[in-house]
Amino acid sequence: MMKYDNQNNKNSRREFCKNSALVTAGIMMPSTTINSMFNVFNDKKLKLALVGCGGRGTGAANQALKADDNIELVAMADAFKDRLDSSYTALKEEFDGTTKINVKGEHQFIGFDAYKKAIDLADVVILTTPPGFRPHHFEYAIQAGKHVFMEKPVATDVPGIRKVLKMAKIAKENKQNVVVGLQRRYQKNYIEIASQIRDDKVGDIVSGQVYWNSAGVWVHPRKPEQTEMEYQMRNWYYFNWLCGDHILEQHIHNIDVANWFIGEYPIAAQGMGGREVRKGPEHGEIFDHHFVEFTYPSGAVISSQCRHQPGTMSKVAEAFQGTKGKVETNDAGVARITDIKGSDIFTYRGENDPNPYQVEHDRLFAAIRNGEVISDAENGAKSTMTAIIGRMATYSGQVITWEAAMNSNHILMPEEINWDSVPPTQPMENGEYPIPTPGKTKYL
Repeated sequence: MMKYDNQNNKNSRREFCKNSALVTAGIMMPSTTINSMFNVFNDKKLKLALVGCGGRGTGAANQALKADDNIELVAMADAFKDRLDSSYTALKEEFDGTTKINVKGEHQFIGFDAYKKAIDLADVVILTTPPGFRPHHFEYAIQAGKHVFMEKPVATDVPGIRKVLKMAKIAKENKQNVVVGLQRRYQKNYIEIASQIRDDKVGDIVSGQVYWNSAGVWVHPRKPEQTEMEYQMRNWYYFNWLCGDHILEQHIHNIDVANWFIGEYPIAAQGMGGREVRKGPEHGEIFDHHFVEFTYPSGAVISSQCRHQPGTMSKVAEAFQGTKGKVETNDAGVARITDIKGSDIFTYRGENDPNPYQVEHDRLFAAIRNGEVISDAENGAKSTMTAIIGRMATYSGQVITWEAAMNSNHILMPEEINWDSVPPTQPMENGEYPIPTPGKTKYL
């Protein structure tokens, strides 16, 4: 039976929340000496590179360009020319009449190694490719001395998590800013609730429920001329080496809120999941529903559910129960705390709050200019790891501990890949993809 040191645990949770508050505020203050060193960016025109030119990448570039007056987009990279072209056109139209889009034809890079060429030209890079590529792209950017905005999740397998954690440490030591797209940490209603939790309005969180239940996302039909690699790259959401399943790609947001509010990362996960509705070959290998119980060092248990099933109840929100009160939050700007009898303690409605997607970039560029440092990468990796152990639990049907999972060498994303590579997931003779089977699938 596992034992907990309650006093030490409470102290560590308080320290975790204190440090999270500094990051949530957008800064980790450096010393005066470091501040003077990094004020070299105060008057410099910052050069931006976009790596991954899909919808999220185009949106992130748009927000970055609006976050700072003295910035220009100088390089773009994507595996597909048509995606880069459409992104370039959209950004060019958005910033028509300005000098913010300065991407010469020779600085529009296509292919699997295009990211290196784009990163080399920039001061700040946006990493928004499918998540499987993130560890390699992040490693290159940090080793090249760049500031980074990268979308979540930050990896799809444990070796990728270990790579990101290693680079996170280097980035922090080198005072490189890293913002991860877990935007609830930059959203005012969530920040207000985190403050109330730190002020002990809720007591110790002992349980909770987090949700991302929706109808699902896009499918791009297979075209006769496509290779298997191109098909999977176009439909990256449905293949684990690229996406990691929707428990990572979407539900990480709610899981991250649980980690943040509790002030810990879980020690174990167990759960169930499968494919009941979205189960054709066009849906690749991922599940359409997951239910996971995450157990934390304090003994708190969080129930996590996500699904992609059209026609079912949609819910994207979080709820937590503490020894003094209850918390409800959602991404619509609402936040509420009631006592254990249901009476209101705190209510926040953020109808006019700034867009947290924009705030992420505002904070990033302000930190670069002011010589401050934002260090989101370690938390981004650990919240991604939380979702990974949840996926391991639902795929295998076993209890997965954090410690055992962190030692896993099960690789989903190859180190090297090109258009002639064989994708890690291959269709069977009937065109279906192998599906994880609880009780048989092993990931440790």
